[in-house]
Amino acid sequence: MLRRPRRNRQSAAIREMAAETHLNVQHLIFPMFVLDGTNIRSEIHSLPGIFRFSPDQLLPEIDSCMELGLRNFVVFPAVADGLKDSMATYSYSPDNFYLKLAREIKSRFPECCLISDVAMDPYSSDGHDGLVRNGEIVNDDTLPILAQMSVAQAEAGFDMLGPSDMMDGRIGFIRQALDDHGYTKTGILAYTAKYASAMYGPFRDALDSAPKSGDKKSYQMNPANKKEALIEADLDTSEGADMLMVKPALHYLDVIHLLKENSELPIAAYHVSGECAMLRAACNNGWLDFERAMPETLLSIRRAGADVILTYFAKEFAQRYPRGI
Repeated sequence: MLRRPRRNRQSAAIREMAAETHLNVQHLIFPMFVLDGTNIRSEIHSLPGIFRFSPDQLLPEIDSCMELGLRNFVVFPAVADGLKDSMATYSYSPDNFYLKLAREIKSRFPECCLISDVAMDPYSSDGHDGLVRNGEIVNDDTLPILAQMSVAQAEAGFDMLGPSDMMDGRIGFIRQALDDHGYTKTGILAYTAKYASAMYGPFRDALDSAPKSGDKKSYQMNPANKKEALIEADLDTSEGADMLMVKPALHYLDVIHLLKENSELPIAAYHVSGECAMLRAACNNGWLDFERAMPETLLSIRRAGADVILTYFAKEFAQRYPRGI
């Protein structure tokens, strides 16, 4: 036999030399949860090992991540019900603790990349990503609210904004508002192909942001569709997005690959809470080995084409694999 593929697998050194895909800490973004208050570090019961922090506790947590070489963070706010209303006005209030925290993070850690969440659901009394009127999530009237939220976040110092709402036209509307206010350097990480998935449960537990009625199927993508992601990608790109995201990741590896093959923009993938919780549960029950299953899972997302991975395992990966894999 002239061709023996096993020759390239016979030692660790050769396997590493012949590896097609690499994963390092700089490829990862760590999603974090913050709520108003002091001295709070509350574990999310459906996502063991991940916590909701008050600002005074989140800052040292970010510091510990930075020491590990992890520099990319997306922060999600858990907002008290009393601050929510149908128009999500607290999202751009000067008193918003989330905006105050962003200023503090960028003051203390200017070298980090801080990414926001742009959507109405953390601030909406209806729990939807868009404005609800007579039971319908209305698209166009949501856009000015998202734009006002985005300008407030850019002013607070976020490096990139993450519109997760899936309203049509929101990337262009936000980009125009940012540019009009002089925030031409603020990037947009577009949630391009965000599916109406069953994998978001622990995330909604963390933020208490489940819809008060109905579901999100009229604006999040149908899990049955793949080609539709190309339409969303073309729109977000033409409207000024800087990166495109697929969410969830593991259940949509084919979509990640499709966008990577058809876009010149960096592709991000969100390894969402339910996907991480499933792996954690299997490992906690002794069914899988976390030390092997976690990096293999993240590597599969990279192999599919993700340039960037949002994962709740980011810090643990940085601790275990400081030189990458």
